[in-house]
Amino acid sequence: MKTKLIKTGKIIDGKEILGVELTNTQGTYVKIYNYGAIINKFIVANKHGEKQDIVLGFDDVDQYTSEDYLQNYPYFGAVIGRYANRIKNGRFSIDGETYQLSQASGGDCLHGGDIGFDRKVWDVLSTIDPSVTLQYVSAAGEEHFPGNLTVQLTFKLTDENELILDFKATTDAPTAINLTHHSYFNLSPDGGSVADHLHRMPASYYLEQDDNYVVTGKLLPVAGTIHDFLGDKTIGRDWNAAEGYDQTYVLDKEYGEFTLASETSEQSGGLKLSVYTTEPVAHFYTAKYMDVKGGKAGKDYHPFEAFCVETQHHPNAINIPQFPNTVLRPGEIYKQTTIYKIEHS
Repeated sequence: MKTKLIKTGKIIDGKEILGVELTNTQGTYVKIYNYGAIINKFIVANKHGEKQDIVLGFDDVDQYTSEDYLQNYPYFGAVIGRYANRIKNGRFSIDGETYQLSQASGGDCLHGGDIGFDRKVWDVLSTIDPSVTLQYVSAAGEEHFPGNLTVQLTFKLTDENELILDFKATTDAPTAINLTHHSYFNLSPDGGSVADHLHRMPASYYLEQDDNYVVTGKLLPVAGTIHDFLGDKTIGRDWNAAEGYDQTYVLDKEYGEFTLASETSEQSGGLKLSVYTTEPVAHFYTAKYMDVKGGKAGKDYHPFEAFCVETQHHPNAINIPQFPNTVLRPGEIYKQTTIYKIEHS
């Protein structure tokens, strides 16, 4: 079990991008960049004993900041903050004061604004085998959010092939917060469409969305719909092949309880990814808008060739009083734990 720090020589805003390699006794290998807290590689042995990278990304760190990539930006492997998913009209109020955020296409704020936590260079606080703690301090007014927010994220790789993500955050003024991680997974040794991956989510309800994917506040039952993943089924069995999935599912759990969020497996490589979380919802996305040239080994990435399980609080909850609270106040500590566990199916 070991942790290794790698210098890249690439500087952004006066800070160097560093790579952090985590390796366990099974030979599982995870590489993380302090830029965006990106999970760049997640290499495991499949059922044939072959090493296989299960996350999408780039071989060269420079590609994460290239203009071509950012023009059709899928947030590969990064932390999303201060506020994941969409906020209606980019606007919210806390204690009677209204805050106007930047607005993406459709007029809503997406994934924290124009330049979110995904494009910041985080500080490396500590490396304890095999883990790393990163920190980012978001100044008051950044992307028009109130309060100075200090976020710490610890990645730890266990010998049970669990990659643990522990978030903590504090603020000096009331602010909105809803963090998630945006890794794109494909469990097939050959890549390609994830339509044949088996998927299960213990979620009896999903969240209604408007035409711009913004959550409205209404819970809808999955029963009798394409959104029923209560039992194993292939991702592509019921989907609209032109749309895939881009939907938030309410997990069947008590608030704050640490439980399974999803389980996904693929036959040819025999890998299974289980996601566990303290968060109340999981946003399931099958990469409809992914169109990336020159990924790992020069591979181009196309729509529906990955899936994301983004654990978080309910999107747009800052504007929906009946949803779980996403306001963090001074003296409080925001906490979230999510685990990606790899096994043979």
